[in-house]
Order: sequence, then C-alpha cells, then structure tokens
Amino acid sequence: MASDPPLNLAKVPLPIDPVFLLCPSDSKSEFPVVPIRIVTHASQLPPEFIDPPVDRQVVIGFDCEGIDLCRHGALCVMQLALPNAVYLVDAIEGGELLIQACKPALESTNIMKVIHDCKRDSEALHFQYGIKLNNVFDSQIAYSLIEEEEGRKPSLNDHISFVGLLADPRYCGISYLEKEEVRVLLRQDPEFWTYRPMSEMMIRAAADDVRFLLSIYHSMMERLNKKSLWHLALRSSLYCRCFCINDNDYADWPSLPPLPDDIVAEGYVPEEEILSILNVPPGKMGRVIGRKGASIQSVKESCHAEIITGGAKGPPDKVFIIGPVKQVRKAEAIIRGRMLDL
Repeated sequence: MASDPPLNLAKVPLPIDPVFLLCPSDSKSEFPVVPIRIVTHASQLPPEFIDPPVDRQVVIGFDCEGIDLCRHGALCVMQLALPNAVYLVDAIEGGELLIQACKPALESTNIMKVIHDCKRDSEALHFQYGIKLNNVFDSQIAYSLIEEEEGRKPSLNDHISFVGLLADPRYCGISYLEKEEVRVLLRQDPEFWTYRPMSEMMIRAAADDVRFLLSIYHSMMERLNKKSLWHLALRSSLYCRCFCINDNDYADWPSLPPLPDDIVAEGYVPEEEILSILNVPPGKMGRVIGRKGASIQSVKESCHAEIITGGAKGPPDKVFIIGPVKQVRKAEAIIRGRMLDL
C-alpha cells in the first residue's frame, strides 16, 4: 500500500463557509488554510470520495488539467476540493488504475461535482477512461441562470470566465492574476502539466482552480430558485454529454434529470431542452462560421440556444446545439441553409 501523501507540502486558503461572503472585503484575506495532498495511489483518496455516505450528498470542487485537454489531449491532473483538503490526483504517476478508482465517484449521484465549464473535462474522461461524468453543478451555467433570475437577460452564448466569476463580488470578489501567468506558460510549453515532480507553481495553479468552488457553490445555492436548479441540473448533464459523441444517442449514459414533482404541481411546464449534433460536410465549416465568425454569431443572435463548434481541439466537422427544442430546430435550419451550395 502506498504511504500517505505529504500533509504539509503546501497550504492554501479554502473558503468553505458561505458566511464569509457577508464579511467585509478586507476580512476575506483570513480564509482558513488546508493542506494540498498529491495522490498517486487509490489508498490516498479521501474516504468520502471513494465511499460516499448514503444519507447525504457530498459536494466537491472539481477540475482537470492536461495537454490541450480533450478526447486526444492527455489528462495529467485531476483536482478535488473538499472542506478539509485539496487533492491533486496525479494521472501521470498513478496511471490508469488510479483514475479508474475515481470512476465510481465521478459517475455517482451521491457526489455533486462543482466545476466551471465541464465540457472538455467530461470529453477527456469519457474518451480516455470510459468515465461518464455525472451529477455536475456547472458554475458557468449557474451564473447565467442567476443573472436571468435577477432581471438580466444574458445570451446562452455569453459565458462568464472563471476569472470573471472570481472577480464578481457576489461570489468571491478576488483577482486571479496568476491564471494569466499560467496561460502564458502553457502557450510557451504545452507539456507544462506533464513534468514530475510537480513544481510549486504547478501545485499552486492546480489548487487555485478548485479552492474557491465550494464557497461559490454555497453562494449560488442561496440565489437559485427551484426552477433554476432543475434547469441547471439538466443543462449541466447536456454539457457533460456535449463532446462525448456516440452511436447510441447516449443510451448508456445516466438519464437526464426529470422535472421535480413539486415544480410540476405549481403548473410549470417548460419546453424540453435537448442536445443536437449537426454533421458539417467537408469544406462547409467556413460557411457556417463565416468571416471572423460573423455567420455563426448571427445564428446565435437569432436563436435562444447555445451553439458550440469544436474549434482547434475538434471535432472539426460538427456543430453542437443546446437549448429548448424549438430554438434548437430553428438553429439547425439556419445552419443547414448556410451549408447549401449557392
């Protein structure tokens, strides 16, 4: 059995109590500190992650790092933020056995995974390890739903960045300048996350991407109403599926969350929301996107649906559309029209 990971390798502030959000801004520097544990063996994973209690849901902050993370871009580190520690699951040192040990938890309905934009992480986990990421609270989607609740009408295609979310005083009100520093390093050296042993900067950067997620979750839960919580669960599930293309219409994936009975009893009958995947013939993606993105942008502005292309990471021949059925069908029709030969 592997020995326990170092307890005092590093410590970071991990705000876990939503009350801290009500404190004056100058007091937020007094966050509690917790250890960062590097995990290379399944025995070093937190017990509540491996064997969650059945009488309550465990909530964790979650993120992944890798080489241009996607179906082909290798997963290198998986971060878990719990109230008492941040765990950096080392996919390079621990290998397939370690990540497979995490599979039950990542697919479990008893563990809520709080993550900011889960699409690429889900894609990497699915294609590299056969994991179907489930029970996700996507803070990017939650932010948009809260904005809508509070009278602002963001487009489904206007997404808050993680840096922007942290800067919002309703959630954290902090600057994350170090994120840009890491981005520069990644552009200079795409292999950044592969080096071992992990440097202090790598450890800090990995922990920084999850250490505020539990606090953000608590703050957002105070703002989200029952209807928005259901939309969040549904859209998070569709996000998890987005790039994980298969031939059986996701029949082997966890079911999409049903509309709760108490919302139905209130007479709320929302239009079904779906994920649609359009195949784009060779040579036609340029017409879909248009010069400087003008064509795809006009489609986004015409439809209340989210429209996603694979970009540099791919897949290069597909367009993904998420939203209410009528709006998705409208977007499909417009995009198909753009692909026609004139």
